Amino acid sequence: MFSRKNSDEPVRRRAGAADASAASAASDTNTDEASAQMNESSDAPTEVLNVNSSGPLVEGETPSTEGTDADTPGSATKKRVPVGASKLSGQRLIWVIAGVAAVAMIAGIVLTKFIISPAQAAADAEPPTPGLITVPIDERVVSNTVTTRGDVKFADSVDVKLETGDIGGSPVVTGQVPEAGAIFNPGSIALEVVGRPVIVLPGDLPVYRTLRAGLSGPDVLQLKQALASMGFESGSLDSNMYDSSTAAGVKALYESVGYTPPTSTGSGAGAAAGASSADPVTQAQNDVQSAQQNLAQAQSGLAQAQAPNLVEQAQADNTVREAQRALNTATAAGDPNAIAAANDALALAALQQSIAYAPKDTSAEIAQVTAAQSALNMAQEALANAQESALTSLPASEVLYLNSLPRRVDEVSVKRGGVLNGVAMTVSGATLQIVSTVSKADAELLKPGTKAEFPAPDDSTVSAEVVSVEPQKSTGDKKGTTSYDVVLAPKDLTESQLTALKGTNVKVTIPVSATDGKVLAVPLAAVQAGPGGESRIEVLLDAEKQETKLITVETGLAADGYVEVKAVKDGAFGSGDPVVVGR
Repeated sequence: MFSRKNSDEPVRRRAGAADASAASAASDTNTDEASAQMNESSDAPTEVLNVNSSGPLVEGETPSTEGTDADTPGSATKKRVPVGASKLSGQRLIWVIAGVAAVAMIAGIVLTKFIISPAQAAADAEPPTPGLITVPIDERVVSNTVTTRGDVKFADSVDVKLETGDIGGSPVVTGQVPEAGAIFNPGSIALEVVGRPVIVLPGDLPVYRTLRAGLSGPDVLQLKQALASMGFESGSLDSNMYDSSTAAGVKALYESVGYTPPTSTGSGAGAAAGASSADPVTQAQNDVQSAQQNLAQAQSGLAQAQAPNLVEQAQADNTVREAQRALNTATAAGDPNAIAAANDALALAALQQSIAYAPKDTSAEIAQVTAAQSALNMAQEALANAQESALTSLPASEVLYLNSLPRRVDEVSVKRGGVLNGVAMTVSGATLQIVSTVSKADAELLKPGTKAEFPAPDDSTVSAEVVSVEPQKSTGDKKGTTSYDVVLAPKDLTESQLTALKGTNVKVTIPVSATDGKVLAVPLAAVQAGPGGESRIEVLLDAEKQETKLITVETGLAADGYVEVKAVKDGAFGSGDPVVVGR
């Protein structure tokens, strides 16, 4: 038993009666823990203090219920908390305090890293201790390069338009349509139109007329040069006349590509058939033979007309002689009448003799000969024309001149069964080229044959060569600067690289000069000018004492911020020695 010193009476209850009131009085956060504690001690007594008691219980006193919550309505009371719940709340408080302390300690450590005292700030603001700035002398290959970017494309793209004026009908494409990527060489078939080929030949002049025997001009000379370059008969290259030799070469060209040669009597499929091409020649040959016969007859008649009549002349001579003898007889007889008659007879005989020997009038026969000769000349000219007409011609619609063969077909605009109208296809050079633009200063370092390299899409390095360096057509800007076009030709490209590179833009590196192997080199800032204009470098001898030495050098190639140096005296410095570049 306990006694209470104050007037308030303690209340002692058994645990079984206190379960419900303890559960309802516990705080919300400790409900589960209090319930568990009370369940574990359901058979043990629990002490609960009334908030109105003024002192502890004294042993021997009997607790009273007077002044409890039940007896004193409206009085201020405290909630009754189970003993186990109070212990748990204390432990939690300890853990919370420990956590807050740990966080505060970590925050303090972190803040000390960023908080700088005024003294430290002043120390940090002071300039560093003066000293020499050095770099080691390097051993390297000094190479001066021109770097630029260029567009990769096939060279000299050309739109192909075919001549169709002499076809005479609708220019229908009947076959031989090339695919993109096809290569045109001399003698290739670019297209087949109305059953006739369009043959590719090397040349700069575009076709503008049909060529046949007897014509002359620069286009004929171009044809003869093309035939000769392909190994065909062409005739003399010193003449621009289309002759029988040229025609023979054109005929051989058509036979080599598998098509019937055309003739000058026409072009296209009708001319190629050649069914009646020999008839004019035969007729002309017959006409010549007839004219020759007529001329022979006329000449024979003239000869006959011009030949003397020997019988008449002999008779006239005899008559003259007889008259002379008669005159002689009459004169001897002395008969005047007989003499007179004999003289008259002699005069008549002499006249007849002169008539017999006089030239005959052959004007009619001569006219016949002249007419026959003229007819023969006309027949021979007709035969020559017929023979020329029978020679192989070259229709304008059956040839395509392209310079810089071979060529690559980039795009085809026609198809089989279509009608030619405008551009039939686009062709370009068969090899890739890189076209780049550089400044005048860089252009002066480049020349045809200069080696270069660029990366391919497959990460390999491709070599190239400068083909040309030419100023741009529209050169110069307001500042007077000039740009140059540089054309490079890639080397040894694979088919996959050709396909991948077309239409791309690549970075091109062109070495223009380089040292012969590795040399000693220093940054440009390390080279100083001496009082006599000589070049020198300052080598650090003792880093601790900052002791240096100026050494005269000979400079070589400079590139990429470095310059080749060579000591005037051997052994003055070497690779790795520190050289001063600043203070």
